[in-house]
Amino acid sequence: MTASTVDVIIIGAGLSGVGAAVHLKKNCPGKRFLLLEARDAIGGTWDLFRYPGIRSDSDMFTLGYKFKPWTNPKAIADGESIREYIQETAREYDIERHIRFGHKVVNADWSSRAARWTIEVQTRDGDTVKLQSQFVICCSGYYKYENGFTPEFPGRDAFKGQIVHPQLWPENLDYSGKKVVVIGSGATAVTLVPAMTDKAAHVTMLQRSPSYVASVPEKDEISIALRKYLPEEVVYQMARTRNVLFGMGFYNLTRSYPEKMRDFLLGQVEKRVGDKVDMKHFTPTYKPWDQRLCAVPNGDLFKRLREGKASVVTDTIERFTETGIRLSSGQELDADIIITATGLQVQLLGGMTASLDGQRVDPAKKLYYKGAMVEDIPNFAMVFGYTNSSWTLKADLICEYFCRVINEMDRLGASQCTPRNHDRAMEREPFLDLSSGYVQRAISQLPQQGKRKPWRLYQNYFQDTAALRYSSLKDDVLVFSNPVTHGYGYGVDATVGALS
Repeated sequence: MTASTVDVIIIGAGLSGVGAAVHLKKNCPGKRFLLLEARDAIGGTWDLFRYPGIRSDSDMFTLGYKFKPWTNPKAIADGESIREYIQETAREYDIERHIRFGHKVVNADWSSRAARWTIEVQTRDGDTVKLQSQFVICCSGYYKYENGFTPEFPGRDAFKGQIVHPQLWPENLDYSGKKVVVIGSGATAVTLVPAMTDKAAHVTMLQRSPSYVASVPEKDEISIALRKYLPEEVVYQMARTRNVLFGMGFYNLTRSYPEKMRDFLLGQVEKRVGDKVDMKHFTPTYKPWDQRLCAVPNGDLFKRLREGKASVVTDTIERFTETGIRLSSGQELDADIIITATGLQVQLLGGMTASLDGQRVDPAKKLYYKGAMVEDIPNFAMVFGYTNSSWTLKADLICEYFCRVINEMDRLGASQCTPRNHDRAMEREPFLDLSSGYVQRAISQLPQQGKRKPWRLYQNYFQDTAALRYSSLKDDVLVFSNPVTHGYGYGVDATVGALS
């Protein structure tokens, strides 16, 4: 067992982790840091998922970093291009030398006496390593990388074909001339179905219930035209601002006028599929944005349905058979390959445990401060992006904010900074309000939000920009302090001066 010390440990070397490292280099240039990555590659989600057609479901002008323009003509980009963008960012800002691959964090313990985290890591070789840092930024995402979610399907073992979960896609899966059934109706399913029609004999999307699906342009023609006349940075920021405004406006309209926006969304689908598809397959029972909206670039899914290369079936599964799936209606779907695009397993903090002075902390019992830090946990940021917009918009703001906190601590001579809730009677609710299955399955594991600021999450980029980038760090919640000896031990909080 070895030990070493740095100022900041970043958990995860995906889109958020590499972004956090760049923010540290730009805003806290004197801080020593490490990125601990459980896998052996940069990219996180965009390196893990390798299924056909893997792409962003947000435009890259907002999914990209604030500090690095996205220059690819495709606004809805494929997974390989996004992975290369993250890798290029790491090279450009000299982040790669700070990454330790094959380092999975299993526990983080805060010492009030030392005002320092001890991070326990398991390496790819099976060794246990202990690292120490003053700060931790958790950028491990929100789902379990080892495997996705698959329901128990009766008769699964009877099926003679191949069953694949998209999260564990076989490198050389040959589906040429095969009949494929994709179980699911979310972003993964609507991506896989049109992508697999290039080789498959036929692809069927089998869904228990429909989702809202909208066609979006694959390329931003306005930005492509403006690049001829304006610098890349200017074009990027213009597109980013435009898309943020559009996204927020669309989201607010759907929440304020759900029935009208429902009619609008369904009308757009009906124009795309014509009389080739029964609209019952695209008519959800829930309101828009109760679950994430699925985006299909240039309506590729609808085109494949019109061409007859793909089809949609809405039904429930009775059992798997030797040759496919028997549905509750009695219909049988023949299949050579079944793809279980049935979702993710939510997992916070990369599966690690967190403790304060050896006492384990349950994040589900804590409030999420400004959507950036966790109640009662010192010197710790948890990066969790937007559910109604691009993940990176919020990730950038959280990392900028935490850099502000670090610099303020240096100015004050404080060694720890902790969000404290002084209103124990405040009502609480989960910080995610989506009805999606993967969220509801994990609701008991998620941190909570309060009824008012700074514990309330608004899923609003402009409100968060004001709160995280421009607002004063002085409030009655964020406590800057140092350990203090009481003769019998060390107190958690000995506040440091008045903030100015």
